Amino acid sequence: MTLLLRPNPSSGVPIYLQLMEQVKHSIETGALRPGEQLPGIRPLAEELVINPNTVAKAYRELEHEGVIELRHGAGAFVSGNAQAKRITDKFRAGQAIVAAAVEKLRARGVTDEEVRRLFEAELAGLSGTGDQRG
Repeated sequence: MTLLLRPNPSSGVPIYLQLMEQVKHSIETGALRPGEQLPGIRPLAEELVINPNTVAKAYRELEHEGVIELRHGAGAFVSGNAQAKRITDKFRAGQAIVAAAVEKLRARGVTDEEVRRLFEAELAGLSGTGDQRG
């Protein structure tokens, strides 16, 4: 398994929340699949140079959300339940919509950098039409 977790201590977002989002993103993109084992708490904490309690909190929250399963003595595993599948399906559907939008913009001569700025402006609510639900 190649799981790339890189929390940013200076981002202002708690490390455990960053870890949760990065694990979810890995599931969404298919880098982690149902049934796959996540790194152990202590080894991951050592690798990331963070407190093991931070990793444990992220794992507990992910378990509470149904994204992973904690098996006593065995470790943490990506859940095979409907929640993990829903996350993946939602991401893939969104990815298809974004791909279609990018293709249309490119066909109109919009550069990738301009596309990036358009998406960032929309997410930031600068266009005035964006739905700002998170």
